[in-house]
Amino acid sequence: MKLSEYFEKTKGRGVIATADANGKVGLAIYGRPHFITEKTIAFIMADRLMHKNLQSNIHAAYLFMEEKKGYAGKRLYLTKIKEEKDPALIDQLRRKDSCPAYTVYKDTIKYLVYFRIDKVLPLIGDKQ
Repeated sequence: MKLSEYFEKTKGRGVIATADANGKVGLAIYGRPHFITEKTIAFIMADRLMHKNLQSNIHAAYLFMEEKKGYAGKRLYLTKIKEEKDPALIDQLRRKDSCPAYTVYKDTIKYLVYFRIDKVLPLIGDKQ
């Protein structure tokens, strides 16, 4: 199954991790990634710590835990490749029915941040 199909069909929760230029790590709950291609994803970000960290350190990780018993999911290792501020595109991509954070941060500046997927690992272990 393609990675984009996996994320489209699989329910679960995600956590993104970024670090600043000094290596201080931050974590935040994030929804499923938006697939641009099989190797490029995007996240909609508010003007908060995760986005701020990416200004000085372009590397991030995304952990996705499936909504089922046991330990299943994916870990994505990412490199930021670009970002843009296009409210119309962001609104078009946003999953309106499953985005409770949007109501909290709807008035903050939003960014569409694109990442290259460098590596994909299962939730547990090191085999693909």
